[in-house]
Amino acid sequence: MKIIYVADIHGAFDRVKQLLSETMADVYIIAGDLIDIPFYNMHTAIHYHELQSYFHGLRVRMHRETMTVEDFVDDLLDQPNTETEIEEKGTRYQQYTIRARRVLQQKYKVLENILAMKQKSQVFALPGNYDMDLKYTALHERDLHLHWHTMKDLKIAGYGGANIWTPGIPERYVVRYQGNLPFEGGRNEMYNFFKAVKPDLIVAHQPAHGVHDRVNQFGTSGSPALRHYCDNHPVLMCLTGHVHMDWGFQLSENTIYLNPSNFGEVTTLTGGVAEGGFFYTIEVDGREVEKVVFHKLVGDRIHDIADYYPQNGRWKETLVDAERYDALRAGRNYDMKESKYSHIPEVQLYNEIKQFYRTFQTQATEERLEKLEEITRLIEENVQGDIAMDVMGSTNMGLAETTSDIDFVVYVRCDQAFAGDISACSQYQSAEKIIEAVLAPKYAFHIMDTLDLNLVEKAIREKDYESEMAMRFVAYRAICRPINYRFIAPVEDLLNEDMEYRAELEGSIRSYFRIFINTGEHTRSFKKYESRIREIGISLPESVRQKLKAYFRQDPEAQDPEGAEGTLSTF
Repeated sequence: MKIIYVADIHGAFDRVKQLLSETMADVYIIAGDLIDIPFYNMHTAIHYHELQSYFHGLRVRMHRETMTVEDFVDDLLDQPNTETEIEEKGTRYQQYTIRARRVLQQKYKVLENILAMKQKSQVFALPGNYDMDLKYTALHERDLHLHWHTMKDLKIAGYGGANIWTPGIPERYVVRYQGNLPFEGGRNEMYNFFKAVKPDLIVAHQPAHGVHDRVNQFGTSGSPALRHYCDNHPVLMCLTGHVHMDWGFQLSENTIYLNPSNFGEVTTLTGGVAEGGFFYTIEVDGREVEKVVFHKLVGDRIHDIADYYPQNGRWKETLVDAERYDALRAGRNYDMKESKYSHIPEVQLYNEIKQFYRTFQTQATEERLEKLEEITRLIEENVQGDIAMDVMGSTNMGLAETTSDIDFVVYVRCDQAFAGDISACSQYQSAEKIIEAVLAPKYAFHIMDTLDLNLVEKAIREKDYESEMAMRFVAYRAICRPINYRFIAPVEDLLNEDMEYRAELEGSIRSYFRIFINTGEHTRSFKKYESRIREIGISLPESVRQKLKAYFRQDPEAQDPEGAEGTLSTF
């Protein structure tokens, strides 16, 4: 079973949608904080925060901290001799609180619509301290707070919220966190729940005491009850969040603790903005965790940062992307430095349209992607060297059918001294045999091109503007879907260090891409994609239809190769 774990998305719903589009898993766990602010604009949020802080200070001075701010304000306004200023501020605060509840409900409905697109996977959500109690929202059927589910003999249970007052969020609607109460007397709700359910995998927003719970200025902040439970019961994994900078993989008393850091962007304690995109993939067989991979989603690219796997009775960490790992460890942003996207307008439109179609990804697509991933694993295990692929066609779009071919580009690294035709490269020949063995019994497939990453890297380092292989690399990376991206990523990162060079290569290939757009085969493919989603009852939204028109008519004078604009009339 494959699990993808994400925490602290802080309103980054588009990024969640991208993650669901770019990944496959049996189970997704989207843990709090799900929301950023309970309003649609920052001005309202700031004003609400100011009023909340005012009444919070007043309730402290009046020794009424046991009441929520909302109950405290209601009680003040019920008093006959309330001061005019307090009455005016209290009335505004009540109005804002009602509005906040309505906006929160709307935002959870948006998130539910996104999560519902992943129909072939189980997707669970857990509230954090920025969230409403999810049982009152559109996410109630996914709610892990005080709920448990059995997935392939693995029991997953959750407890949300945190032991903190979160300014700007109505206290009345949040989960009443009771995970920090003493557990010995039987009053700790979280401890009692886990003791009754006996989960194999725990999801909790606030971390366990002493593990991923250190806040620089304030010391440890985790739950002693959660740590005590995990230390004294057979808990396979404990997945937490909340403390963005104390992230990582840790093993204690045979329990694996994971905190992936923030997935959405967050404001740091020093007032800066910390980029997000971090998440884990967890591979479990029965009650054994076989591998954990730490990732970072950047746009539509998923970078593997570190692997964790058992070896000789111990867990080993292997860095895949040391630069991104070190940047996160030091609290530095890495991928905000520069644009990583194609400068070609046609490609940008193509990718936007592709993301719409991938929303309706078929089972046949996922089967093909899984087979390609199986090939990369087999090559890694049995052949000297790695392989990666860029997937094209309907599998790239997410709309493959049972009869669809698999079209892809192959990337290898031949020996440094190799100078012949790539078909004679031993690494490619070994990979080709495994590709044939895995795919040929069931699937029709076409290796559309093969690139030697050594030659691509050499061209980039030498700023070779005439390198045909570098141009092909840029073209495939602009539009295709990668398999084993960790093998490609260092070369694309090197390319992105000089965006002027990349833009120049893109300029060289743009005219070829425009010819490709207006071929009859390409236009027929898009009609086929529209037909496939129509079969499942989905009509093209007007916004997507307009993008298709713009995509196929970048040049207003252009005709399609069959000579009739009517061939594009479906768009």
